[in-house]
Amino acid sequence: MLLVPGYNPVMAMLLEITGIRHAYNGRRVLDEFSLALARGQIGCVLGPSGCGKTTALRCIAGFERISAGRIELNGGEVSRPGHATPPEQRRIGMVFQDYALFPHLTVAGNVGFGLRHLDPQGRARRVGETLELIGMTRAAGRYPHELSGGQQQRVALARALAPQPQLLLLDEPFSNLDVDLRERLGLEVRDILKQQDMTAILVTHDQQDAFAIADEIGIMSRGRIEQWGTPYDLYHRPATRFVADFVGQGAFLPGTVLPDSHIRLELGVFQGSVPSDWPHGIVVDVLLRPDDILHDDASPLQAQVLHKAFRGAEFLYTLQLPGGGRVMSLVPSHHNHAIGEKIGIRLEIDHLVAFRHETAGDSGAPVPRD
Repeated sequence: MLLVPGYNPVMAMLLEITGIRHAYNGRRVLDEFSLALARGQIGCVLGPSGCGKTTALRCIAGFERISAGRIELNGGEVSRPGHATPPEQRRIGMVFQDYALFPHLTVAGNVGFGLRHLDPQGRARRVGETLELIGMTRAAGRYPHELSGGQQQRVALARALAPQPQLLLLDEPFSNLDVDLRERLGLEVRDILKQQDMTAILVTHDQQDAFAIADEIGIMSRGRIEQWGTPYDLYHRPATRFVADFVGQGAFLPGTVLPDSHIRLELGVFQGSVPSDWPHGIVVDVLLRPDDILHDDASPLQAQVLHKAFRGAEFLYTLQLPGGGRVMSLVPSHHNHAIGEKIGIRLEIDHLVAFRHETAGDSGAPVPRD
């Protein structure tokens, strides 16, 4: 089985995808795409637009066929080259970006749409249970156009959960909502899924959506998963330069590898995780996060403020070091320093992450992320 960094083969997996490929008009969209999701877990495929994440979701659902690899669901093979179990036989629920509610049906009618196999009494009972789950019992007789965007998304979630699928797929479900609502609704959705012990996969380009909902996240690039892990590990222990760039904010500083897994930076000598095949004396790029750089008026190390972004409780400062390198620092907002001012800083690094030096581009430039 093709594995990706962070994969745990010990847990009981509901979904296993091994090395699948898919192409549109001769252009490969998925290339050796692999992941595994444990029963009851919420996973997320996170990546930039055009990386293939929605295509991966469609392959899982059975809407697209694969040209290589296999997809297993609950221990049974549902996709391989030349064979695909029909979508309606996979017991998969889907929540779409545009909600896809039926405008001519009430909330209760939308939620009960996939329950036609039940008798009227059983259908009414299940609709009532699901509406209670999402806190919309009183809205059963209303129509989609009478609901807010957040309410419509809850109804779309309820419709997907009502048939009791074994796997739930969510395709950019919060992209049409404002920032405050999507954060609040994301937490609500996570609570609902956990309450139902539902296994789910979210695909999104938004890191905050991913961090709010998912237990584990796969960072996707060029049709494959580069790293699968917890949000904490992806942020503090990125396995590739792409993951380090894509997740969070930070800057790269040049460093020199020393004996005993030490790396010399402009800011001092620090111990890190250095591969054994890296010779002493080579130049590497060291990732520093804004929370690694602390404001300290008593520190002899001074850095000049190049840019500042007010974030309410904090400022995000871009700072230039005496040797010309640049770092970023999160500082409580009562420390309101002017552009051009020099401030004292010190490093507090729990995870020193380094990559082979890249000659292209400015390795010391900050990596901004919204």
